[in-house]
Amino acid sequence: MKSKGYCEIMDLDDGMESMGPYRTPGGTSDGLKPSDVEPRLVFHYGIPHGATKFAYDTIQKILAISTQDGRIKLYGRDNTQALLESPEAVPSKFLQVWDLDRKVLSSVHVSKEDITSFTVMQSNLYIYVGDYLGNVSVLKLDQESCLFERMKYTIPLSASHGSPAEVSGDTAVLHALPQPAAESKRALIVFRDGLLALWDIRESKSIFTTGGGLMQSQHQEMKKVTTACWACPFGSKVAVGYSNGEIFIWSIPGFTNSRTELKLDRATQNTPIFKLNLGYKVDKIPIALLKWLYVDGKASRLYVMGASDLASTSTLQVILLNEHIETRMVKLGLYLPEPCIDMEIISSSFEQSKNKQDILVLIGKSGRIYVYDDCLIGKYLLQSQSKSSPSLPKEVMVKMPFADSSITVTKFITNTPNLLTFGDEDYSRLAKNIPSPFPFESRPKDGNHSFQFSGFTKVKNLYITGHSDGAINFWDLSCPFPIPLLSLKQQSEDDFSLSGIALTALYFHADSRLLISGDQTGMVRIFKFKPEPYAENSFMSFQGSSKKESNYIHGVKLLKVNGSVLSINISPSLVHLAVGSDQGYVSVFDIEGPTLLYQEHIASEISTGIISLQFDTCFLHGFEKNILVVATKDSSVMAFDADTGKMLSSSSVHPKKPYRALFMQIIDGQDLLVRGSNMSNNQDPSKRKSEEDGPKQSSLLICSEKAVYVYSLNHVAQGVKKVLYKKKFQSSSCCWASTFCGASDAGLALLLSTGKFEIRSLPELSLIRESSIRGFTYSAPRLNSFSASSICISWDGELIMMNGDQEMFIVSVLFQKENFRLVDFVSQVYRKELMFSQEGLPTGSIIQKEKKRGIFSSVMKGSKPKQVPEVETEDTRESIEELSTIFSTANFECHHDENKDSMALDDDGIDLDIDDIDLDDPVEKTKDQNLLAALNKKKLASKFQAFTGKIKQMSVKNEKNIKEEVKDEKTGAVDQIKKKYGFSLSGESSAAKIAQNKLQENIRKLQGINLKTTEMQETASSFSAKAKEVLRISEKDKQSS
Repeated sequence: MKSKGYCEIMDLDDGMESMGPYRTPGGTSDGLKPSDVEPRLVFHYGIPHGATKFAYDTIQKILAISTQDGRIKLYGRDNTQALLESPEAVPSKFLQVWDLDRKVLSSVHVSKEDITSFTVMQSNLYIYVGDYLGNVSVLKLDQESCLFERMKYTIPLSASHGSPAEVSGDTAVLHALPQPAAESKRALIVFRDGLLALWDIRESKSIFTTGGGLMQSQHQEMKKVTTACWACPFGSKVAVGYSNGEIFIWSIPGFTNSRTELKLDRATQNTPIFKLNLGYKVDKIPIALLKWLYVDGKASRLYVMGASDLASTSTLQVILLNEHIETRMVKLGLYLPEPCIDMEIISSSFEQSKNKQDILVLIGKSGRIYVYDDCLIGKYLLQSQSKSSPSLPKEVMVKMPFADSSITVTKFITNTPNLLTFGDEDYSRLAKNIPSPFPFESRPKDGNHSFQFSGFTKVKNLYITGHSDGAINFWDLSCPFPIPLLSLKQQSEDDFSLSGIALTALYFHADSRLLISGDQTGMVRIFKFKPEPYAENSFMSFQGSSKKESNYIHGVKLLKVNGSVLSINISPSLVHLAVGSDQGYVSVFDIEGPTLLYQEHIASEISTGIISLQFDTCFLHGFEKNILVVATKDSSVMAFDADTGKMLSSSSVHPKKPYRALFMQIIDGQDLLVRGSNMSNNQDPSKRKSEEDGPKQSSLLICSEKAVYVYSLNHVAQGVKKVLYKKKFQSSSCCWASTFCGASDAGLALLLSTGKFEIRSLPELSLIRESSIRGFTYSAPRLNSFSASSICISWDGELIMMNGDQEMFIVSVLFQKENFRLVDFVSQVYRKELMFSQEGLPTGSIIQKEKKRGIFSSVMKGSKPKQVPEVETEDTRESIEELSTIFSTANFECHHDENKDSMALDDDGIDLDIDDIDLDDPVEKTKDQNLLAALNKKKLASKFQAFTGKIKQMSVKNEKNIKEEVKDEKTGAVDQIKKKYGFSLSGESSAAKIAQNKLQENIRKLQGINLKTTEMQETASSFSAKAKEVLRISEKDKQSS
């Protein structure tokens, strides 16, 4: 089944108003059908709006950005990008598992308590999950099924922190940090109340604690831990940030070859080895985040970020951590235009390049992304030690490549008539070479990216953008990446510089290669391209070049009209050019001259702007007449004689209440496929109907903010208002409108102020589909300014929506319409071969190198540098096997029993939560049902099959266990080992009857659960609604307080 992407889709019919019978001319088509339409997001390009959090995979080189509305944007190698979208917002008790290969939500794990931290171990698939009560549980992710398995091993608060009677304050687990040199053997548990507990996994006990007594001993000051990170490569030092703005460096015992702990003095065990004074405490700014970066030599550094809600100035500082930190602290304050809420350090190294370049990525409070070249930060800190005056690193705001100026007007032309197109290999190569949204990546020395422009012949999908500085950019959107083709800056025959004046209208005729632009001053430019192909060496850098554009421009003609240009159109014969301005002037030119044929002024007390002009023919008094139909901003429409400019009627057609008009289109049923006036711009309307079809019965569509009207075109020409169909918007207003053509007929696309997209049939205006694209919000233009959003649609229903200079949404409206190539290729951020190549690789090489150098070894006041013990490197494969055995065994019986009560588990940890049972059709479910109940039948079937298989395995295990119980206690050493790890013992006989009875009993239980599922789902739905209401009231109370 074809994926519906990320659109929420409903079939609706809202009681459209019909003003009389109307038949589609030239046939008996029933109009656009629901089966023709399937709105879906094909690709998302750029930076998502409202970013909140980062995550980074150092092996796959994947950067993930989460947003406030539940989206996750992924950036991989070779410019690959993918967008994930959660079904709905979920509270903190849920962990989601996404299959990055298929880009779908695989499973959801529900925790009994609120989750306050989770950490994925790098060398295996185990996860530490900490909750607000102070307990740590262990989950295992199954790679095949992408499901969580809860292990029997737990780290309870009473064992890691102390008995409940001794514990006071907030004991939530903020971090469970595997020790770098002993990831499979130790983990540092950081509690919010300040205690740091080093947990030995094999011995199942806390072997070292520190930090707890300090929290209340100094002046009774109440402070809590807010963040922590390791501050050395082998896990002997940890940096901890506090709510009062303090930052402490604590010493932690390292793992040694002798398997003994590093003994610390009792006097220093509860005292930090260093305190960083960075000014946060004076301003009472809590430490929000700490990041540590190891750099070979003396350039290792700590990145510190203060809480953004209390910051009035820059809250981000970088400190150089080395042996000289005690005598002189070297730090750098990074001054962003706004406070930041998250940061990450990513690597931009490429396979074809040996040079590694790190980038510091930041999220501003507004959701914008900023980056710093981390190499420049390191260079600044090192040069500061030599008393030189290095230049301060400068931040770069992340936006789409080449977006040097804002977009003011767009056109999208699909399926251009050509036989020669680029192959998939060409597009895959171009996609890899275009600039990444993040700067500093594989950029040429001159900063420019040059692309060969050989004409439009091979371009299937052409996207044209007009900008606020007067530039016109051409993009190849045949694959979902916007590949730059040409940047047109020429103003006249001799002027090749930018005008600096915003463009307001564009027209492009694909067949004749005729481009017409209009700007705010009323200047109209007619560009005529030379015949293709162009010379092989005729290319232009998209960022600017000294080569003249005359290599492919035949000539430029200039025209001037009164007022800012709002609309442009040409006649079917390509002889006449019509231009409408915001002052109500309609000017018609002979293109060849160009000479002005006539100019008419339309007076209006409300709004005089001409939003649309269209050439057509209609029958008046038994004769066919060429007409020019004009629509104004106040929703009035009128017709002129296209040859003389004389108005055909003394009155215009308009609604009773004038509202701002958005769009006007002449529709002629199936003939809209070849109209092309404002869509494809490459067809001749004179060919659309043969003479034997008789007089046509065209209609005129006009859409305003509050209503859509369909008039009879012949009556409009006579000044008579005859409404065929209309639809009023009651609870919302319309922001944008346009037409497109489906397989059976034409359709109307509307964007409402509520964020919903409506697809309606023409001319009946019946509602076919309603959908929404998460993350896209249309911003209406302010007075004397342009909207930050731009939308355009091709004649066959391909939508391009731009959110400022940050992101682009490519949406397909029609069912099974595939206009874009290599969508799967550019969305494949995850590479299986990289994961397989990294399995089993020990990390000891880096650690061994570091232990010879040391990290600020003399940092402790009044103490001499101590000899750093040798660090043991782990055998990763051996450690994984050992962990599997340890985590599969219950280390604390009481907590294991609690797990059994809260979640039904079989002997191998298969999750049997009742919420996983989903017997109804997912389409019929309401949004109030929780996420686990929304899993589809296919996944549920595989779940039951897996469960049945486990029951069968249980029967075999029961058979083995029964046999083992009757064995003599003096079993051989080999049999004892086999028994411990669950292998069969020699000489075992079958106990099939007992196992079969057990199997039948389990099946009966499963059938009982199946019978009760429907009743429980109905109850769960009502409880879910009540819970959401309570959560909404609670959040409202928090905001008011």
